[in-house]
Amino acid sequence: MSPAAQPSQNPSTSYDDILARLASLHPKRIDLTLDRMWRILERLDHPERRIPPVIHVAGTNGKGSTVAFLRAILEAAGLRVHTYTSPHLVRFNERFRLGKVGGGILVSDAQLRDALDHCERVNDGEPITIFEIETAAAFHLFAEHPADIVLLEVGLGGRLDATNVIEAPVASVITSIGMDHIEFLGDTLAKIAAEKAGIIKKGVPVVCAAQPPEADAAIEQAAKRLRAPLHAATQDWHVNVERGRLVYSDERGLLDLSAPRLFGRHQFDNAGLAIAALRAIGSLKLEPSAFEQGIARAEWPARMQRLTSGVLVASAPRDAEIWLDGGHNPDGGRVIAAALGDLEERVSRPLVVIAGMMGNKDAVGFLANFAGLTRHIIAVKIPDQDNAMEPDVLADAARQLGMRVEIAASVEAALNSVARLAYEVPPRILVTGSLYLAGHVLAENGTPPQ
Repeated sequence: MSPAAQPSQNPSTSYDDILARLASLHPKRIDLTLDRMWRILERLDHPERRIPPVIHVAGTNGKGSTVAFLRAILEAAGLRVHTYTSPHLVRFNERFRLGKVGGGILVSDAQLRDALDHCERVNDGEPITIFEIETAAAFHLFAEHPADIVLLEVGLGGRLDATNVIEAPVASVITSIGMDHIEFLGDTLAKIAAEKAGIIKKGVPVVCAAQPPEADAAIEQAAKRLRAPLHAATQDWHVNVERGRLVYSDERGLLDLSAPRLFGRHQFDNAGLAIAALRAIGSLKLEPSAFEQGIARAEWPARMQRLTSGVLVASAPRDAEIWLDGGHNPDGGRVIAAALGDLEERVSRPLVVIAGMMGNKDAVGFLANFAGLTRHIIAVKIPDQDNAMEPDVLADAARQLGMRVEIAASVEAALNSVARLAYEVPPRILVTGSLYLAGHVLAENGTPPQ
């Protein structure tokens, strides 16, 4: 074992120290292959084979919200649910939730440190990415703690993602697919969908959100090849908004449920996908009350999240509405803009968008969604991110769309700038463009996810 890879024998060592050492073991942050995963899982005695039944979730947009609905419904039914999601917003622990009766809890610092330390030790200095080692740690944790079901979110793509070592999940779920991460997944929707469809397993039900035709075709082809029963939105199940309530229907009947707590029309679709997935699993027999309670209770930070108090909120104009969303691609921007349109219909306010993005994102495609809603964009740089987009680049994208744009040194400075403007009506402020920016805002505001 090389000196740099030596695990610390100091029990007080934080998991940040372990992650820092592990970051040096592979030159690429993202390197899609399963070879390194199979190697470490074999050395760990295959914990992925000893965990509870898995629901595997892939897609471009809506994965986290769909997982949140799945977890809330299952917990309302009294089940213990392990959950693995990414990325985190403020604390690394957010990625790992251990199932308990009455609701899961985030893994403790000590538990996470021990799991990462164990995985580092068995990895023995071999090349491995951070996401691969943390996924191995998740399997190790989930194998050590009893639960009824595991919700497993894909990190990137599907076919070669580190999570795609589960041989027989109870369901494969594919959320909305759009253009993102084209440098890894391909430059067409068909190519991207084929990568996402790589989580489909032989004979396992696959439940799919409504997709563009070329994505639909790729998913249908994969499901047919693997003889996996396909449950597709608008074909095999339907979700609608009626009198402000969520109405779901499939061949088994109709559910008339409360609206989701998560705001936006797209959250009705994500909730419908979660319902369809759970109803496609033959071993699950859930009462309607579990769906009702779960849909109404589900929470997921930084997805059209209203910030009503905190350090940053205090910097904004008095009585302003402040919304936070981590959307970062054109399709994500589209659903955010639709949600803002719904808010505008209820109560009209001038809109200001504070945006920060990563350098590999389509800024013009994302901001174009807001061109009809606002002409005021404030560009900021995401702190502590080497690949963050420079504000002047983001500002140029806004100017291409005919938007009035300014640059601020930080989100707090942007809010102070808005506070100096003389609005007749308190404005509606959206902070968006990246989950990394959203996490920074929650930390700075003093309102991290619980």
